[in-house]
Parts: sequence; structure tokens; C-alpha cells
Amino acid sequence: MNWAKPFNTFCFLDNHDYSGSAHSLEWILAAGVRRSLEAKAGNALEQLQAFADQSPTWLFGHLGYDLKNETESLQTEQPGGIHFPDLYFFEPLVIIRAEGEELLIEASFPDQVYKEILETPVQPPFPSHVSSVRSRFSKEEYCAVISKLREHIRRGDCYEINFCQEFYAEQAVIDPLDIYNRLSTVSPNPFSALYRFNEQWLICASPERFLKKQGDHILSQPIKGTLHRSPDDAAMDAARKTALEQSDKDRSENVMVVDLVRNDLSRICKEGSVHVDELFGIYTFPQVYQMISTVSGTLEPGTSLTDILRACFPMGSMTGAPKKRVMELIGQYEIMKRGIFSGAVGYISPEQDFDFNVVIRSILYNASTNYLSFPAGSGITFYSEPEKEWEECLWKAAAIRKVLGAE
Repeated sequence: MNWAKPFNTFCFLDNHDYSGSAHSLEWILAAGVRRSLEAKAGNALEQLQAFADQSPTWLFGHLGYDLKNETESLQTEQPGGIHFPDLYFFEPLVIIRAEGEELLIEASFPDQVYKEILETPVQPPFPSHVSSVRSRFSKEEYCAVISKLREHIRRGDCYEINFCQEFYAEQAVIDPLDIYNRLSTVSPNPFSALYRFNEQWLICASPERFLKKQGDHILSQPIKGTLHRSPDDAAMDAARKTALEQSDKDRSENVMVVDLVRNDLSRICKEGSVHVDELFGIYTFPQVYQMISTVSGTLEPGTSLTDILRACFPMGSMTGAPKKRVMELIGQYEIMKRGIFSGAVGYISPEQDFDFNVVIRSILYNASTNYLSFPAGSGITFYSEPEKEWEECLWKAAAIRKVLGAE
């Protein structure tokens, strides 16, 4: 990673040895740009398809949340401070991945790259300085919005909505690699990433997969249901796990997003092939327990990358149901531009298979303006209690606050 750090663009994807995540790769690093595609929402997905069709090769990059403006003909009005493009993918100059104890290097001169890596000194991190982390909402303002959203649900406008708030700091100076290493120590997660696009950085500790395609098989693993752990008290920790497993509220949220994912996949999969492989699975992470379900299907012959993303993006776990109406409400009540947050980062293989995460539990950083952001959200239903939803956002941001020294 010290070797890759000077590149203006690179993408490091890390599974952190999680068993059961069905990862094809333990970790992979793509660095340097042979060719690239940067696009705004409008016809970005068609451009991505054409870009992928040009050559059977590895591509790495991201899908920003505002591609919703393309998939559902919506608009984005909120201001943002990070400025990732709506869509960006690149063919790397160098790919390095782990296979057992060995490094496999794909490059024009792999021996030279290996020599450079061995000879690159490990630079000590420079001190990070993040002062005065603030929220776009006060607790009272946040709770008032949740009450309004519950009223929308009562009126039948929607069933469940994922509502996010932004924690942010100005004049922040951080060493992204150091912060990533610290975040990975505190909160290692199976869909982690360190991603650089010029002066924009994503430091991601995501536990959630958006979509994986392998051949004609498509898989989604939405998360709905979170409960803070008590790792220092074994009895309390076990009780919390049981409480999440038996929570009617969390089960109702989870089954709603499962139905939404089933509906999305049914648009591109063979009739009768969409199945719920696991419902209400409880998974253990360092700070929280998560309720995760798995939905899969068999793609119709000839289904393209664009077809899949247009049917499924944005992911239901970060919107709610029905998808278009809740995205309108998100635009009405959120006061931040999500950008890459609640979008996806991942890779497309030479066969146009792919694996994408959900960008959550992440630090977003613009090194040119020293603006730092770490949004957090939760699923709102009619039974949501505003203060508990506020607390859930704080739990989800806890690991990030810790590594930034902003507890």
C-alpha cells in the first residue's frame, strides 16, 4: 500500500479473512490508469457498458448514489463537499492480488513492480488533525424529521425509508492510508476498501455486499437490522444478539428489503429462479450485530451489465420501499448530497462478472479542500422510535469517531 499510495488513482479491496462472505478474492489492489471512464448521471450506465465492451479486461471503480437520477428520472438538489463523479471506472496499469502466501502481479513488467514494492520504504504516517466533528442535524431536528417520515408511512406514502445524516469536519488533515489501517484494526469488515480518485478518498469498512455476478448467477445480500454489541460483557452481548434475532421491527425492515430485492432481480432473472437463500441471518461484527439476508437468481440469457444495474441500483437497503417514492422523500428531507456514500465500489472482471459493495461505514475525504465526511443512516418504519434511530446512527459512526480521535 505504501507503494501504491503515490498513484493518483488506485483501488484496494479487502475481505479481511471473513469466512462465509463468498468472496472470489481475499484482497486485490489495482493501481494506475491505462484508460478510464468518468460520467455524469444521464447515460452513464450505457457508457459503462460500451467501456467494458471495448476490451475483455479488469475494471475497477464506483457507482455514485446519484445514478438514481438516471435509473428513476429524479434530481439531486443537495450540496456536497467531496465531489466524486457519479460514475468512474478505470483499467489499471498494475493488478496485485493474494493467492495463499504469494503475490500475483499483472503488469507490463511484473518483476520491476515486485522489486519496487520490496524497495519502497514504509513511510511513517503524518499526524492527522480532525477538530470539531459536527452533524448536519441537532438531535432535536433529527428526531423531528423521523416523526415526519413516520407520518408519511402512516399515510401510506411508503413502507420503510433509509434516512441518513452527515457527520463532518472542515479543515481536516489526515493520512488516508494510516486512517484506513486504523479503521481496519478497529472494524475489519468483509467489503472494506481504500479508494483514491485524484484528491478524493474513500476509506471504507463496509459489511454489506450489493451485488455479485458469476456467470449467469446473481446474488444480493441486503442488511437491515443493527444492534450495538457489548463485547466486554458476554452475557449482555449474547442477550443483544438474541434481541436482534427476535426483533419484530428489524424483521419487518429486513423482509421489506428482501421483497424489494426479489422484485428487482425478477426483472432480469429467469422466471421462478429468484430465491431467498437465507432470511434473517445474524452476523457478528466488532461493534454491532447485523441482520443479513441473501437473495439470488439465474439471469436471463443476454442480460447485460447495464440491464442489471438499471434494474437493481440504487440498492434497496439504502433507499426503502417503494424505491422511487422513498428516494423522492430522501431528496426532500436529507440535507446532504450522498455522492459515493450509499453507492457501490468494486470490480468488473474480463468476463463481465462483478462484485460490488455498499458504501457505508465510510470516511469520505477531499484532500484539496480538507473536507471530511462520514454519513450514517438507519431504516425508518412506522414503529421507529426517533431517539433510538439517533442512537443507531451514533453506533454506526462509533468506529470512525474512534480512529479519528473524535469520540
